[in-house]
Amino acid sequence: MSKGTVLVTGAAGFIGSHTVLQLLEADYEVLALDNFSNSIPQDEGKNNAVSLQRVSELSGKNIKFFQADVLDLPKLEELFEKARKISFNYSLCCFKIWESVAKPLDYYNNNIVGSLNLIKCCQKFNVKEFIFSSSATVYGEPESLPLTEESRVGLGITNPYGQTKFMVERILMDLKRAEQDWKISILRYFNPVGAHPSGLIGEDPQGIPNNLMPYIAKVAVGKLPHLNIFGTNYNTPDGTGVRDYIHIVDLAKAHVSALDNIGKDIPKGSNGEELAEIYNLGTGKGYSVKEMVAALEKASGKKLTVKEVEPRLGDLAILYCDPSLALKKLGWKAEYGIDEMCRDTWNWCVKNPDGFAKKSE
Repeated sequence: MSKGTVLVTGAAGFIGSHTVLQLLEADYEVLALDNFSNSIPQDEGKNNAVSLQRVSELSGKNIKFFQADVLDLPKLEELFEKARKISFNYSLCCFKIWESVAKPLDYYNNNIVGSLNLIKCCQKFNVKEFIFSSSATVYGEPESLPLTEESRVGLGITNPYGQTKFMVERILMDLKRAEQDWKISILRYFNPVGAHPSGLIGEDPQGIPNNLMPYIAKVAVGKLPHLNIFGTNYNTPDGTGVRDYIHIVDLAKAHVSALDNIGKDIPKGSNGEELAEIYNLGTGKGYSVKEMVAALEKASGKKLTVKEVEPRLGDLAILYCDPSLALKKLGWKAEYGIDEMCRDTWNWCVKNPDGFAKKSE
């Protein structure tokens, strides 16, 4: 029996496709929406994404797919009107941090206007359960570590991507205060990596990779000549940036836990009003760039060529979280470690050296 119907935007991307799979396996029905800005459509004439076709193979279930852009409000309203049974909404938007520095207007438009359009549709069609994919970047330069949900946010954010996530968080918090019948959960991702253990779905960035692991993997399979390590003089044990990496399957399972528990343990404000739920999603342990390179070398059996270059604008030295609130309230905890993250990344790359464009036999 279905637990309800979930609209997932950005469904064909890395995080979206893994989340859709976990939702299907947890007996939710899924309406998947994507504009193919960072994913690959199926063969011409077929209205679906390659990643979601593989999700269907893995789950044995059908996915209703809509090719649309969250910036197209009339199209969104048409989708909501046709569906008429959407119970929950997941908002997954643009997430390339350094690209947001080069293209700030694109990110403000996509992430803020797109989110507002979704919220408006949810309000119009009485879909009052909303889960937003936020980011650790809302914390800016941390005052202390590990980061908790009570840590300062909004100050010292170093890139437009983080600013957009912070702004949408504030919009949702204001909405929750004004309209108490909404149930809102904000998930602050740390650094998702890895791939599904089957090797059927994984991270396939379009163009030059922006995130560390697909960059390392492309070097390992010979698609790129070397790995650029951006900054080696940070105040960290080995001088390279440290992040809280989380296996994509763990992250996807956290979405199911958030949905299963939304509204069950709602935080209260000083006047007794209900607030939005907020959760850090990470492992609670940081790994440096050099440690991730070594782990991928171990998984692949290959020695990688690296080149030390200047830090990128917008990068921070170290970020890792305290994820204990998610364990306490959602019953969720990351299960995979660095070895599994790199093992599954490498398995995905070996089976799909060209990403979703062509699957190796």
